[in-house]
Amino acid sequence: MTDSQDTGTAPSAAEAPDDAPATTAPAEAAPAPAEAATAPAGGNPVAPAPAGARTAAEVVTPELAARLTRGVVSGGGRTANHTPFTGEKLADLPESTPEDVATAFERARAAQEIWAKVPVRQRAAVLLRFHDLVLSRQAEVLDLIQLETGKARLHAHEEVLAVAVTARHYGRKAPAYLRPKAHTGVVPTLTKVTELRQPRGVIGQIAPWNYPFELSVGDALPAFVAGNAVVMKPDTETALTALWAREQLIEAGLPEELWQVVIGEGPVVGPAVVEHADYVSFTGSTRTGREVAQGAAARLVGVSLELGGKNAMVVLADADVEKAAAGAVRGCFSSAGQLCISIERLYVHESLADDFVQRFVARTKAMRLGNALAYGADMGSLVGERQLETVTRHVEEAVAKGAELLAGGRPRPEIGPLFYEPTILDGVQAPMAVCGEETFGPVVSIYRFRDEDEVVALANATPYGLNSSVWTKDGRRGRALAARLRTGTVNVNESYAAGYGSVQSPMGGMGDSGLGRRHGSEGILKYTEAQTVAQQRLMPIAPSFGLTDEKYAQLMTRSLRAMKAFRLR
Repeated sequence: MTDSQDTGTAPSAAEAPDDAPATTAPAEAAPAPAEAATAPAGGNPVAPAPAGARTAAEVVTPELAARLTRGVVSGGGRTANHTPFTGEKLADLPESTPEDVATAFERARAAQEIWAKVPVRQRAAVLLRFHDLVLSRQAEVLDLIQLETGKARLHAHEEVLAVAVTARHYGRKAPAYLRPKAHTGVVPTLTKVTELRQPRGVIGQIAPWNYPFELSVGDALPAFVAGNAVVMKPDTETALTALWAREQLIEAGLPEELWQVVIGEGPVVGPAVVEHADYVSFTGSTRTGREVAQGAAARLVGVSLELGGKNAMVVLADADVEKAAAGAVRGCFSSAGQLCISIERLYVHESLADDFVQRFVARTKAMRLGNALAYGADMGSLVGERQLETVTRHVEEAVAKGAELLAGGRPRPEIGPLFYEPTILDGVQAPMAVCGEETFGPVVSIYRFRDEDEVVALANATPYGLNSSVWTKDGRRGRALAARLRTGTVNVNESYAAGYGSVQSPMGGMGDSGLGRRHGSEGILKYTEAQTVAQQRLMPIAPSFGLTDEKYAQLMTRSLRAMKAFRLR
């Protein structure tokens, strides 16, 4: 993820301007009606807003904002968030200070001591009730996600799916992940060994703006069921979505004090969260991730980091071209490319490159842009000015240095101030910034290759290693190639959803893309400390029963040889 609107120690471009009135009510204006916008010649079409579509003022009322922000720990400071659809203010929000962060941790620690004593099955039942609430009330959170991120509703729905799947998984599997495990002792039958999993305490979570539902509560759920409390700093611009999730989880049975929320500027509040946490969970840019890791290391606490990516998609010579082109649209332009596992580099075998490019370009140019709180648009808005600046800089520099623009390449201010068309570049090469830097927007570069060794070398020629995608009609061939790619997840005949959605399996990055994993056993065990309890019975591990030191040493030597012979581990 890029540094734009970072939620850690980097400055946030999304904070309210200093001169913003602290008491301004939520925006009265709705997003500009999409049907009023006229597409320029050759531009992407605009999805019309359906009759009766809700407006920002109808969704984010003063009453809703006041209700959701009751749980924010704040000494009285004020800030605000805004919708990318129009740039207008959505709501007034409390603003926290480092002192408020310390208070939040004090409250969370007191609640965690009680919560850790609750049987794990009771804790897991909270997640299953939350699962049902999310699915039954999804329209509410879909509106908030769209208004706070600017993404299309279908892409917002991906967050609902991801959270529900995670809640179901840990609601069912947490007792098995956390149950005591018996191990063979140093002296079989005489040494009884049990591995326990103890909660770490209070988890400090710094959540990003791009997937504010999934990457807030989705990452917190395993922490809670493992017996921890959480102090979370969401991005200011997407705080309402995280606070809505908190409200539902409390209704499902989570003790209110167990999930503390602080809101404020990244450089102010982020370091304070790291300073007090027993473990840190961070999703954001690689630059800020390094700072978070250094802060955690200084205190000798653990950290998990999901960071940036320059993800590659490989289309082999035997791929189904039509399916690959459709998959590329999903992989490159979901959430306007503001997805950590989005595809930004497209490698296509030269034998089918012309056919693939023709189909991919046609599909991309047909994508409908829109800002309505309804299904129908294929892509929404960028989230902030800094994202728009990065996208514009990468595209314009590449074209100026000889790259060919096959689709997109221009903003669409008539739809909204941060809309930018889905863009395809050909002929990209170093030192163009778009070649190696993470764009984190709706921009993809196409490259051609001749053989698998070449494309593996090209795909791996990046310090990042988050996600990749392989397309082929031969599943065995695809899996074999996938094993050669240095990324935490590889999707065969899908862009990202297959790997990310398979929550029994770990998801995370290699290299500059981060440390640790979410999902599966690693996604919950990282929030625990392993504790070994070894009980010795009948005789000590020392000379006894009249044995001399030498006789004891001989006995133990014979015992070790016997254990090897009996294949004991």
